[in-house]
Amino acid sequence: MRRTLRSKRSGMSETESNNDPRVAMYSRQGIDVFPFDDIIEHKERLAIIDVSRNNIATIPASINNFVNIIELDLSTNRIVKLPDELLQLKHLRILTCKNNHLNGDSLPKDFGSCPALQTLNFSGNLFLNFPVQLTEISSLRVLHMGGNRMRDIPPEIEKLVRLEHLYLGGNHLVTLPPNVGNLQKLLSLVLCDNRLASLPAELVQLKQLRSLSLHNNHLTILPPEIITLTELCELSLRGNPLVVRFVRDLTWNPPTLLELAARCVKNNQVHYTKEDLPGEVMLYLDSARHCLNPKCYGVYFNARVQHVKFVDFCGKYRLPLMQYLCSPECSPASRRSSSESCSSSEDADSEDEVQVPRNKLKKVLLG
Repeated sequence: MRRTLRSKRSGMSETESNNDPRVAMYSRQGIDVFPFDDIIEHKERLAIIDVSRNNIATIPASINNFVNIIELDLSTNRIVKLPDELLQLKHLRILTCKNNHLNGDSLPKDFGSCPALQTLNFSGNLFLNFPVQLTEISSLRVLHMGGNRMRDIPPEIEKLVRLEHLYLGGNHLVTLPPNVGNLQKLLSLVLCDNRLASLPAELVQLKQLRSLSLHNNHLTILPPEIITLTELCELSLRGNPLVVRFVRDLTWNPPTLLELAARCVKNNQVHYTKEDLPGEVMLYLDSARHCLNPKCYGVYFNARVQHVKFVDFCGKYRLPLMQYLCSPECSPASRRSSSESCSSSEDADSEDEVQVPRNKLKKVLLG
């Protein structure tokens, strides 16, 4: 049965879509065979063929008749293999074949010879390894390989020098090759939902990177050099041990209004008697404790910051001892000026740095 050629571009009206001879739209038609007979008469002028969301298992070799198509959508079918004749589509720029049954044996050996291919989507298939043929497609700008079962990425990926968007989320990746750092034009890198425990320091070479998705991995640390990625504006880290541990170990809770008021009374040495205040408030004020930073004159009640200070023990060991401070900034009493406050805080930090070299302190905090 002959089906109408329709455009999937939302910018066209229904009448214009039905009359567009460049587009063959067969999405969601319930067909199980590629509609070659229906569209062969338009082979010279067809630019887009969409047979997505059907039950097609085989793409015929006769696909090479459509020599002028620039976009082919085969997604969400039951395709297990792509024919060699696909390589004869010299103008093909966009190939979408997500959510099928493709694996390492499903691609033509010379698949890397597609001369014009810019966008390739193989997400949601059965690839256990990254197809090395893809690294030969020098024209590729967008590559989607998410939702497969890939365990590693070959170092040859560095050959994709024009790549701007790389989606590898939802695989079984444990490591990432440092060669990814050579993808100098990369704008977005998606590595979420994998098993990555670390990242190569070479990622800092991606100077144009704007978006980095790392959520739901096994990351405990990030390369310190990541702060040099000045173009990076989106960084997703949720669901990693480094974030979970950070949130779990937060020990600073903002003071209540009661504590803030009590701090003001204590820090400003406001005089009060039993006749002035209820007994419960008197007891609360008497429970004040002094901040253990020797440069700070503040007090705290319930809201406190745990601080590890390294203390020399018998000249042989440095023991980490817990101290409690009044705030993350170790704020002094309100009588002191803000400039004195900054000076005191810096002095306290400097004092600790003399006792423990900065690089060792970092290893303790980040290790």
